[in-house]
Amino acid sequence: MAINKVVRAALKAISYKDIDIKKNYVLHRNLVNLTHRNYLKPLFNTLDCTVESGYRSIPIRIFSPGEEGEYPVLLFFHGGGWIAGNIDTYSSVCSNMAKATKHKVISVDYRLAPEHPFPAGLEDCYQVAKSLIVNKGVNAKSITIIGDSAGGNLAAAVSLLARERKEFEIKRQILIYPAAYNNHSQTSPFTSVHENGTEYLLTSKKICDYMDLYISKDEDRYSQYFAPLLAKDLTNQPDTLIITAEFCPLRDEGEQYGKVLREAGNNVNIYRMKDGLHGFFTLPSRFPQVKLCYEIINRFLACYEVK
Repeated sequence: MAINKVVRAALKAISYKDIDIKKNYVLHRNLVNLTHRNYLKPLFNTLDCTVESGYRSIPIRIFSPGEEGEYPVLLFFHGGGWIAGNIDTYSSVCSNMAKATKHKVISVDYRLAPEHPFPAGLEDCYQVAKSLIVNKGVNAKSITIIGDSAGGNLAAAVSLLARERKEFEIKRQILIYPAAYNNHSQTSPFTSVHENGTEYLLTSKKICDYMDLYISKDEDRYSQYFAPLLAKDLTNQPDTLIITAEFCPLRDEGEQYGKVLREAGNNVNIYRMKDGLHGFFTLPSRFPQVKLCYEIINRFLACYEVK
């Protein structure tokens, strides 16, 4: 859908109705859960279980694309600004993802801030990836990590953390309009924050609030695992697909992350979704931008089919 004058006016009106997320994060979380929860959770081709990490049980939901069989895996980290969302609110997204990609999708119910600030959610995502590859013996070549928004941030951070700890290797990552930097205020160096930060649903104020709730101390803002663009060394990272949205405030930092990954010698594909808004990936699969998104994802995944 093109962003015409009528649509732009409606988006502007909605975007200015920001609640103070830092003071009302529970209300915000409940609204997200209410508006995105799939009350008709698929009864078939899904399995709820946990990954034991040694210090806690991490809930996951496994979505199969159809009939029984061996499938490659998409390990999915959901969005929600690190403070909202869960495997229920993303159930439809993951079910569609499994069908569209013919992959088994494993959705991680990582801990949320501010009750569990950085790096708690990141550690949960890392531990699930480690369990699959090291403990469960899943072929690393068949696993792709994927996330949208805050989940894209977590996926990028898991890849950096895996290189640092050397416990397992991530072969591929798909980052959908990821948060990659630590400054979304008026002093941000990225044009998209200034051009798209007030009138397109996800505002720069919301991003700042999310990050304030995510950190446990101010020093966290300067960690490469909080803001992957701050990494001084981006060598030996997975083959990467980055999909951004034209009218998303995170657009430029996501694309810049792809560029610096490429400059560091990694294989990177970057695609900007025309007329896309932040969050388009969670729309029903009939929407043209979602269909195109999966076409791009499937072309990327087809290059790495395990024979």
